[in-house]
Amino acid sequence: MEKSLPPIPAKRYFTIGEVSELCGVKPHVLRYWEQEFTQLRPMKRRGNRRYYQRHEVLMIRRIRDLLYDQGFTITGARNKLQELVASERERRRLSGELIDVDLSDDDGLDDDLDTDLNDDHAPSPLALSSSDEALQTLRKELTQIRDLLSEQH
Repeated sequence: MEKSLPPIPAKRYFTIGEVSELCGVKPHVLRYWEQEFTQLRPMKRRGNRRYYQRHEVLMIRRIRDLLYDQGFTITGARNKLQELVASERERRRLSGELIDVDLSDDDGLDDDLDTDLNDDHAPSPLALSSSDEALQTLRKELTQIRDLLSEQH
């Protein structure tokens, strides 16, 4: 799928025309997908102009792959995306529990101290700048794509 698509430039926002070219999907199809997939929420500015972020372009490519290459229906693709999000959350939850167990076993610390140590390593949501949030969002998207690709092989 993405082998035939052009690389995504290092930009913060993309117009619907740019996204159309990057994803090989016509603009009216993108507007329709916004209604069908709640994950797609481009920012709208003056005159209802849409501006997509990188993670949304990646999501559109994923949706395109599910619909055009893998033959899913809209409903099937929507369900598959929800499954991917749920499995990613579960994977993160389990890996977080394993880290907690490893900390308490290796260090002999009590549960309260483990919680305090883990909280110190996580940045406060209020302390994150918009670029940090964008990087976190990009990292999540790339992890989801990697997991999706590893499931296919």
